[in-house]
Amino acid sequence: MTAPGVLLGVRRGPFDGRVDAGLVQRYAAATRDPSVPAQRGAAVPPLAIVTQIWDAQEDGRAALVPDEVFGRATGGVHGEHDIVLHRPIRPGEPLRIWVEGHGARPAGRNVLATLRYSAYDRDAALVAEQWWTMVLLGSTCAPVGTPPPEHTFPDDARDRAIGTYDVVIDDDMARRYAEVSGDWSPHHFDLAAAHQSGYDRVFLHGLCTMALCAQGVVQLVADGDVERVRRIAVRFAAPAFVGEPLHVRAYDAGPLGCAFEADCVNTTVITHGRAELR
Repeated sequence: MTAPGVLLGVRRGPFDGRVDAGLVQRYAAATRDPSVPAQRGAAVPPLAIVTQIWDAQEDGRAALVPDEVFGRATGGVHGEHDIVLHRPIRPGEPLRIWVEGHGARPAGRNVLATLRYSAYDRDAALVAEQWWTMVLLGSTCAPVGTPPPEHTFPDDARDRAIGTYDVVIDDDMARRYAEVSGDWSPHHFDLAAAHQSGYDRVFLHGLCTMALCAQGVVQLVADGDVERVRRIAVRFAAPAFVGEPLHVRAYDAGPLGCAFEADCVNTTVITHGRAELR
């Protein structure tokens, strides 16, 4: 009998978190965030919350994805990420983070497995949720739970362009991001490891690419105010390469909010990006 892709009804945690002013400053420097309040550590960029779930992510993957499913995989990539901020995070406030299985399903020869992370403040109020979807290559599973929240946008949104945001992924960005996030995966730094992942160049962390897209959204539709972003979600289509420009294109998706996508070296790297503002 095929195992379910994730275990439901099991909650792991809590894991302690805190996005203090110093971390915000380092995060802003790592991602070259143009927001002056973020550079000063006074306002938390929407993607900075991802730095608080690494322990929960490792624990959740080991405890909530059955060995029969994960062990069969020939590899894995980050497929989608969705963040909902129920209110702006206050620099320095303590957070308690939990992780649980959300759902999984077979997709061709792969498995899409989603874990949900929830962050609460000292009053036990929900501050932020994240859905992290892994693509487990060459594995299979029994479907369980539900898909992550929808964030696709209609094709005709591209007819309502808002603007573009361009940023260069400088040669040192991957190292800076690793220092602030703790993600030292070798394919971001070592050419041989990048080759093993199927690419001829080292590439940027997906969540750093997502952070650059969030900057574009903030600049194009949120008047530069990082705290106005309530939700941001993406599908990772391909990696963005170190040393190359990233081009973010934003569209008016009507009641769905702001849609966006991004390309690097003439390849689409982010699809079905969606941002909602408060």
